[in-house]
Amino acid sequence: YRLSPTDKLTFKPMVQPLETQICVFVDPSKRAQTMVGIGGALTDASAEVFAKLPPARQREFMDAYFDPNKGIGYTLGRTNIHSCDFSSASYTYVNEGDKELKSFSVNHDKQFRIPFIKQALATARGKFSLFGSPWSPPAFMKTNNDMLHGGKLKPEFYQSWANYYTKFIKAYEREGIPVWGISVQNEPMATQTWESCIYSAEDERDFLKNYLGPTMKREGLGEKKIIAWDHNRDLIYQRVSTILADPKAAQYVWGIGFHWYEPWSGGEMMFDNVRLVRETFPTKPLIFTEGTVDSFKPEDIHNWRLGEYYGRSMINDFNDGAVGWTDWNVLLDEQGGPNHVGNFCFAPVHADTKTGELIYTNSYYYIGHFSKFVRPGARRIAASPSRSALLSSAFVNPDGKVSVVVMNRTDQKISYFLWVDGNAAEVASLPHSIQTLVF
Repeated sequence: YRLSPTDKLTFKPMVQPLETQICVFVDPSKRAQTMVGIGGALTDASAEVFAKLPPARQREFMDAYFDPNKGIGYTLGRTNIHSCDFSSASYTYVNEGDKELKSFSVNHDKQFRIPFIKQALATARGKFSLFGSPWSPPAFMKTNNDMLHGGKLKPEFYQSWANYYTKFIKAYEREGIPVWGISVQNEPMATQTWESCIYSAEDERDFLKNYLGPTMKREGLGEKKIIAWDHNRDLIYQRVSTILADPKAAQYVWGIGFHWYEPWSGGEMMFDNVRLVRETFPTKPLIFTEGTVDSFKPEDIHNWRLGEYYGRSMINDFNDGAVGWTDWNVLLDEQGGPNHVGNFCFAPVHADTKTGELIYTNSYYYIGHFSKFVRPGARRIAASPSRSALLSSAFVNPDGKVSVVVMNRTDQKISYFLWVDGNAAEVASLPHSIQTLVF
């Protein structure tokens, strides 16, 4: 079925359910965070692969992702501020050594990325929040004189680098692309073989407080959202508590971004850390800013675990307070690229650039069960399954419709009652399925 209607809900009075009657309890009167959007990253790689598709497939792709009726209605996007690993090569927007940024130009992006983003915006009918993230300052601004392999921003370039963000925003907006916000630095604790730059919590706090925040304000961009951290759930609490303990830094932070790669160390996804941040700093929105399944293998392209990994993360992240959820590349080729350091990954949609065909993985549909039915401005509401085999999250949309997402990770079909205020509808959840109930 993927994203097709399968049945109608019929509610009947139901008083106290028995312990033996499996239920998902939903309480629309108990409301939590307001949703900003759900979407993915519009990278150089995605734009370059898109450009290789025949026109009919380009239209299909745009509708599949960004049209709220024909597709899954993405409303949130991330893009890279100059190059990242998912670019064909490293590049910046300035000439080598140009501290004053007099040569600043986004001409590089006019070939693929800017037209790609503009088509996405048009298909989404303008209901789209785009944020930019840098992977590294230019090499000449860094201690290691290299965009790759970590290194740090030299103190004498703090102001120049802060100016760079504002120039990026203004350049994109001149091209007709509204920029909703920025993150300070992609993965500031990771030294990678690709574009990367290290900031300790104190570094990020001080750069925000003394340079980036004031510069954004001075340049008339004070209303743009600034996202701190933009890395995994493992160190999130320490980073947030350090930055937000300083009121001068905290005033510039709109929210906290996070990724899902903390199982690199062999453990599980650490959802409790996100919940702790929400409980401790309830005024700062949480937003998931990147997740992908790496180590691309063509034989795994339809592996069901891809979708289930997304579903489990999205339900937990929303229940822990996330106001938005951003997948990584929206489109990659048949090898999981292009990527200039060979860090090939899965995407919800792959293109076979030899045949021009689009391949939809099950993660596209898992994400779609949220993005299509949970719209910007929706409020999360209380949802409580009575069995651990079912995961659930629920929302009331601006039009008053309630969407309840239920995921079954077991090998068994589970019959349950969707119980709302003394009335219940009987529903069947198939093995290894995700379903959205709308009423």
